Amino acid sequence: MESKPMTAAPDAARGFADLFRKAYTFTRARETQAAGYYPYFIPIADSSANEVTVDGHRLVMAGSNNYLGYTHDPRVMEAAAAAGRKYGTGCTGSRFLNGTLDIHERLERDLAEFCRKEACLVFSTGFQTNLGTISSLVGRDDVVVTDKLDHASIVDGCRLSFGETRRFRHNDMEDLRATLEKIEPTRGRMVVVDGVFSMEGEVAPLAEIVAICKEYGARFMVDEAHSVGILGETGIGAAELKGVVEETDLLGGTFSKSFASIGGYVCGEESIIHYMRHHARSLIFSASMPPYAVATVQKCLDLMKEEPERRRRVMEISDRMRNEFRTMGFDTGESTTPIIPVVLGALEVTFMFWKRLFEEGVFTNPVVAPAVPASASRIRTSYMATHTEENLDTIASAFKKVGRELGVIS
Repeated sequence: MESKPMTAAPDAARGFADLFRKAYTFTRARETQAAGYYPYFIPIADSSANEVTVDGHRLVMAGSNNYLGYTHDPRVMEAAAAAGRKYGTGCTGSRFLNGTLDIHERLERDLAEFCRKEACLVFSTGFQTNLGTISSLVGRDDVVVTDKLDHASIVDGCRLSFGETRRFRHNDMEDLRATLEKIEPTRGRMVVVDGVFSMEGEVAPLAEIVAICKEYGARFMVDEAHSVGILGETGIGAAELKGVVEETDLLGGTFSKSFASIGGYVCGEESIIHYMRHHARSLIFSASMPPYAVATVQKCLDLMKEEPERRRRVMEISDRMRNEFRTMGFDTGESTTPIIPVVLGALEVTFMFWKRLFEEGVFTNPVVAPAVPASASRIRTSYMATHTEENLDTIASAFKKVGRELGVIS
């Protein structure tokens, strides 16, 4: 049932401002809905490894972060079901009190070993991981330095900390150095970046960042959300790809991508993890990961180690699609990963492009401001190890057809 705005706020006659006014005057989304181009909150009725059903129509999924394709793997699904049968559907409490299971602790031990760190802490979501890590470690006299294109969870983690936040231009090492140079030596400082930027698909220059952090005594954290399981010889992520796992103080990530579940983790020195266990508010005051989610991640981690061919496959698929898009004449930015943006520019063109792809049987994600610059709206595509050649042909054919229809390519 659609809500109806009030004609006047309580006490409006007395001159008080109405807190809800911003909601009543927000029309952009409804206008897009009325025009038939609204691309968000689409209810998926059914799904398989590579396809989804929406309103009875089957579409190839080209917008999922299920990079290794484990969400529908029978081995993973059975592990989740078995955990539910043993532990129930939820913990109904925080890790700090009654919400720690033995499988939480096993997963933390195995993730720490996997990431080549002393200890690990798992959170209920990836977003909460960055909130809890940054806000607990960056105090009143400290400074956190971030890339301007870092994920919103990093931005909000900085906002929740009592420290100061400074940003440097995207992947600009001279600007990072200049930013750190201006921080007083008496202040603690930490640099936080995405290993792979989620809307661009490009890898951060981590080796260069490590060198600059050492020069200025800064601690360093990498969010491997979109790189764990995919990049590096063993799948640790971008830090392993760039050869800086040991030099990176904290490795964090989410379980909602390659791990086919929900939750998040941070790995590092035992004393730092111990401190966060007792100070990270998003951990202490949130219910813990449910048993089925923990078991899903554990199984995916085990399979990730056993099946390196999945990493190779998703990168091969990504290389093929990136080359096809570029050959067609599309702008794919600096992508080198399974995230491949097709940069279109104008918001209206992007929404029209998304709708026509949808009609052609391809599910993608339109990305517009403020997630990206207003002049760089795009269709974000992402690929899975389970995509078939037929799936990829469908995606490529749809992009070529729609691109020519809308005059984006010739």
